[in-house]
Amino acid sequence: MSLNSKDLISVINAKFVGSKEAVLIDHISIDSRSLQNGSQTLFFALSGVNNNAHLFIPDLIEKGVQNFVVQYIPENCAEKANFLVVENTLNALQEFAGYYRNLFHFPIIGLTGSNGKTIVKEWLNFLLSPDYNIVRSPKSYNSQVGVPLSIISINENHNLGIFEAGISTVNEMAKLEKIIKPNIGILTSIGSAHDEGFLNLVQKIDEKLLLFKDCPIIIYQKNEVVDSCLTQFVAEYMTHPRKLFSWSFKDKNADVFVQKKEIKNDHTQIEYRYKNENFNLEIPFSDSASVENAISCLLVLLHFNYDQTTIQNRIQMLYPVQMRLEVKNGINNCSIIDDSYSSDFQSLKIALDFLESQKKNASKTVILSDIFQSGFSNEELYSKVADLIASNKINCVIGIGETISAFADKFSNIIIFQTKNEFIDAIESLNFHNETILVKGARSFHFEEIVSLLEEKTHETVLEINLDAISHNFNYFKSKLAANVKMMVMVKAFGYGNGGLEIAKLLEHHKVDYLGVAFADEGITLKNGGIKLPIMVLNPESTSFPSIIQYQLEPEIYSIKGLNAFLKIAREKNLKDFPIHIKIDTGMHRLGFEENTLQELIDTLKGNSTVRVQSVLSHLATSDDPKHYDFVNQQIALFEKLSSRLISELHINPIRHILNTSGISNFPNAQYNMVRLGIGLYGVSNDSSEQKYLENVGTLKSIISQVRTIPAGDSVGYGRRFMAEKETKIATIPIGYADGIARLWGNEVGFVVIKNQKAKIVGSVCMDMLMVNVTEIDCKEGDSVIIFGESPTVIEMAEALKTIPYEIMTSISQRVKRVFFR
Repeated sequence: MSLNSKDLISVINAKFVGSKEAVLIDHISIDSRSLQNGSQTLFFALSGVNNNAHLFIPDLIEKGVQNFVVQYIPENCAEKANFLVVENTLNALQEFAGYYRNLFHFPIIGLTGSNGKTIVKEWLNFLLSPDYNIVRSPKSYNSQVGVPLSIISINENHNLGIFEAGISTVNEMAKLEKIIKPNIGILTSIGSAHDEGFLNLVQKIDEKLLLFKDCPIIIYQKNEVVDSCLTQFVAEYMTHPRKLFSWSFKDKNADVFVQKKEIKNDHTQIEYRYKNENFNLEIPFSDSASVENAISCLLVLLHFNYDQTTIQNRIQMLYPVQMRLEVKNGINNCSIIDDSYSSDFQSLKIALDFLESQKKNASKTVILSDIFQSGFSNEELYSKVADLIASNKINCVIGIGETISAFADKFSNIIIFQTKNEFIDAIESLNFHNETILVKGARSFHFEEIVSLLEEKTHETVLEINLDAISHNFNYFKSKLAANVKMMVMVKAFGYGNGGLEIAKLLEHHKVDYLGVAFADEGITLKNGGIKLPIMVLNPESTSFPSIIQYQLEPEIYSIKGLNAFLKIAREKNLKDFPIHIKIDTGMHRLGFEENTLQELIDTLKGNSTVRVQSVLSHLATSDDPKHYDFVNQQIALFEKLSSRLISELHINPIRHILNTSGISNFPNAQYNMVRLGIGLYGVSNDSSEQKYLENVGTLKSIISQVRTIPAGDSVGYGRRFMAEKETKIATIPIGYADGIARLWGNEVGFVVIKNQKAKIVGSVCMDMLMVNVTEIDCKEGDSVIIFGESPTVIEMAEALKTIPYEIMTSISQRVKRVFFR
């Protein structure tokens, strides 16, 4: 991309304000945190319910960004940069992307549907890349923002595009259609995702079909509902000839009729009929979703007139798509970011931004293979990669591959290896320690072997943490807040069992206002991990006050004794205006100043310059229980009375906060200056009507260690608490009560999920193992086991065990490895 900033005025219908010379734009950005922003960046300041990027423009100007698309110009900035002022910056971004798309005239494949879009896109990229220079949506960039950012990555050397479009409600797809303008349309599986945004299934399909308004060919799986929608759609948009290219397992009238399907050794053999001929095809998967996705790809290859030999050879090489970036604990205090299945320029930019947001250590290393399908010459490509590495302040690059080695002189800090095996032979001599390492390689390089060598070895039970789900839940609750209301997020108890430091890094990336921890050592861990956000310690012990001061934590003060103890140390250290947080007891009767102690508190603080009251807070006891809402309102009224008295008599203007997660949803009139988000961030709500809007964050997984069949009359486990009534197949799972699984969950109360089927836990849960009945499940040693996640949920487990989800989540022990992914 190389566009003149002033030439864009008419494209996005903008008013130009500025004194700077027009510059060539080669980078579009919406993320103020990206280290890739520079003098040739055009920054779109998106503004929405959850954020306002205009607030970060002064910082961006200081960092060298000169050109902005804005809805208004921030104060004192008009003379410092160029501004293209528009009515709506998101609309402007979409208009710019539509204009940019029209500069290119090669075929574009557009995908939509409920499930399978990203997988089909990645598989098509693999299947067609030997013959085309392809540009595609990175990862799952299919939203109102993601689609324009994907389109903008096109360059003049590409000759095929593959872009996916995702929607959540009506009146969204028309905007994406104007940006993508596909020549080939693919409708993947229609499922229940985003059902809440539509009146019914027909409305959802009708909205998705709008992507294909001017599309000459639509590929889809025949069924009664889709056929009906397509008939009406074609009649409504008959502007030019249109081909409907269909497939089916049941309907012989489909263009491709799959008349036989047989599963053998985790592969699927199909026989299909096309143009009155029969063909056989082997698909290297056995699950129905993968088979359906592969058939969608088959129809694209048939449309492109590939011969049957090429189709078979390529499809049998399809692979599971890794659709996420994972953060793993590495050897020697390293942190590993695993992106070992793709290597293209656009996804490298995304991975480097993720590296910056998740860096555990100051030193950053990138292990990088040759890069494919960039659309640039190698000379231009590796110059761009080197610039990207430099702008992201990467300390060391390890290049693996013949091509990147040939352009090593472009990099100032590179170690090169011709092959992966050469690198593996030298890995010990490289002495990795205290680094955050991004491992990014094309699939053919098999960098998963490098990840395995660098990864800290633990047992095979892991708690997978979905960082995207955390971001979603954070934004859901943030959308409920009035303008200028701050957000404190609780990361106590190791982030409710999910991993405190990694989640804190993500929240810092989202520019949350405060973090909350229970004890000083939790806050110290975060500060030692590089967290710069202010951290409040809710339950500080007086013995921890010196450490709180040393690490610039902020204590909650809830008693005169605690206040005097802190003031004594503060005076000894000659502190001035050290931030403290005053806790008022309004009815929880756990911690806090009661009304009869308020005068003594005021007298102690009045005229005291050693500390500063940063906030005044209280805690609601029943904000999740409608039966006790009257009591909540009494608490809020008392908090208003007592906090107002403190403010009046001490002449202070502190932050005030009383709402927890349930309070945010149920008592919006009591948001004050800040709210405290707790378990809601982790995907749990006490309100079933709200739960559907939250995403599951943690999935506890293990594997099958051993499978055995026992005869009727034999027993399982300690105390012979399970007796087999018939021949029974038993699987042993390496997780037990030492890992946090309650013993009450055993003896057929609880279950795990194997191959999407429930397997009852039989006998007592042991310290390190549990056993399950898999008589009706086709499984083997090494198969994956879900302990909790989407099913069973922690809410279901808590209800069965007569406890709360908090206890389930925080009980998972530290010996269970946490794996973070996006």
